[in-house]
Amino acid sequence: MGALSAWRLAARGARVIGFERFRPGHDRGSSHGDTRIFRTAYFESPEYVPLLQRAYPLWLQLEAESGTQLLTMTGGLAIGPSDGELVAGVLTSARQNQLRHRPLNATEMSRLYPQHRLAAGDVAVLDEQAGFLRPERSVAAAAARAEALGARLMAETEVTAVEASSSGVLIETSRGRFAAERVLVAAGAWTSKLLPQLGLPLTVERQVMAWLAVDDPASFAPQRFPTFIREVAGGRFRYGFPSTDGRSIKVGVHHEGMDADPDSVNREVGDADLLQVRDFAREKLRGVTGEVVDARVCTYTNTPDERFIATSPGGMPGVTVLSACSGHGFKFAAVLGELMADLILDARALPAIIRT
Repeated sequence: MGALSAWRLAARGARVIGFERFRPGHDRGSSHGDTRIFRTAYFESPEYVPLLQRAYPLWLQLEAESGTQLLTMTGGLAIGPSDGELVAGVLTSARQNQLRHRPLNATEMSRLYPQHRLAAGDVAVLDEQAGFLRPERSVAAAAARAEALGARLMAETEVTAVEASSSGVLIETSRGRFAAERVLVAAGAWTSKLLPQLGLPLTVERQVMAWLAVDDPASFAPQRFPTFIREVAGGRFRYGFPSTDGRSIKVGVHHEGMDADPDSVNREVGDADLLQVRDFAREKLRGVTGEVVDARVCTYTNTPDERFIATSPGGMPGVTVLSACSGHGFKFAAVLGELMADLILDARALPAIIRT
């Protein structure tokens, strides 16, 4: 969110200085792991769809400006009970927003996407405006474009305090003190640590991503195997991607992780972490083995209702806090960056779906 906001602010001609505790595209937060799903028929709420329709051309613009491939459109499958939250939600979003989509029954899924095993009562919907983003590349590209447009970005610089008053905002960092007229805090899992006085309702959750070997890599190539989300028993969710390495696919569990501290989260992946992913692959996918090619840890920063927060605290004039992706925010980063530029430079109101 910080890198994409810096890009959009710099593009508007603002004088921007940014601070990054690590380096753009790092693996310590929520924006790594090679792929992140982009989808438009949003099951969570149709209210998100206009944001995604704006995010799509912005990602393409960043691709063009950076000369880097960031977004691959594959289509996206939502699979689960016909009356479940996922399929019903995707259909509602698609129909209300007149999105291109295709309902698929079990017979059609077996013919088109035999990699999936459907249980009795399962159906699917293909969201045609879906695919995946490359998060590390995207963050690095946005940071580089911001710098090319005049922003000053200071990597390996930790912000330790933000102090606001009527005369401006002071930022204390590991490399000295800086003053600004306006400050945007996009600290992800570290938001509550940096601004504990706000009492934001945020929790940090440890998540594991795993890459499982496949028997026939060609059948899991992006042109043959769309990204997918699957609703399983108990209203829980699993997700996955086509192969980007020619040997494995990435599969993950959405939520169900343990609470964590971003400074001490266990980044080692053990057999217990992989049990749910392996069980899911064995039961619901064909041609996916239990062999783990790679596994990594990331963090979700969650709100109770999983909506994003963009708030300007009353006691901190000049400060805006953008945080809490709740595990589904990366695809919105480009449009949220644009919204932050509009908010900060023009005082333009935010969409109602974003908590303020």
